[in-house]
Amino acid sequence: MIIPCIDLMDGKVVQLVQGREKALEGDSPLEMLRKFQAFPEIQVIDLDAAIGKGANDSLVELLAGRAHIRAGGGVRSAERASKLIEQGAQKVIIGTAAFSKTGPNREFLRQAGAAIGADRIMIALDSKEGRIVVKGWRESLDLAAEDVIRELEPFCGSFLCTYVDKEGMMQGTDLGWFQRLREATGHAITAAGGITTLDDVRALHELKIDAALGMAIYTGRLDLEELAAWNAGVKGKQ
Repeated sequence: MIIPCIDLMDGKVVQLVQGREKALEGDSPLEMLRKFQAFPEIQVIDLDAAIGKGANDSLVELLAGRAHIRAGGGVRSAERASKLIEQGAQKVIIGTAAFSKTGPNREFLRQAGAAIGADRIMIALDSKEGRIVVKGWRESLDLAAEDVIRELEPFCGSFLCTYVDKEGMMQGTDLGWFQRLREATGHAITAAGGITTLDDVRALHELKIDAALGMAIYTGRLDLEELAAWNAGVKGKQ
């Protein structure tokens, strides 16, 4: 399945390169929602909340009230997770708070699971140079996604795995990394980071991994109508 992405910063829809440099701005959040209306699920990330510099709560709530979304960015308390569900999010993406410096933050994940149900939690495993990165991809942990993914299974229903090394660069992604993750867990996985062509999407689908798409859509490299038709065809075969 293909999941289009809406990343929010300063009240605008943006696309960043490796989570740092703003490459472009999209249309208004509601216009992007209109463009993505053929897709059954949309990923919404509050980048300001992720890096701890404000939040776009009203926009997230607006989008959650009008579409089936998974929402993340700055989810560092069970209360924040609960609020996103109350706003209408179907799933909550937890990244930074899912980890301590030495491994999974089990206490927090238990609290979040008690608040919204573990099946509605999607843990973000964002990797750069082979290590998990947190705090808007600005801090690296001495942990590899492949080594902790199975340990995290009891605390979530799925994983969002981003190959940050290629994020926003339109150079393809690392299918070998995603294959290793697929072999390490039976949970649902959504891939992100560098997915550039429909061949990339098809290869991930063969691994039974969904694809979250941002830059390739916003630059027009991938055609929305073609993607929606492919998505519908895949869903029809399930």
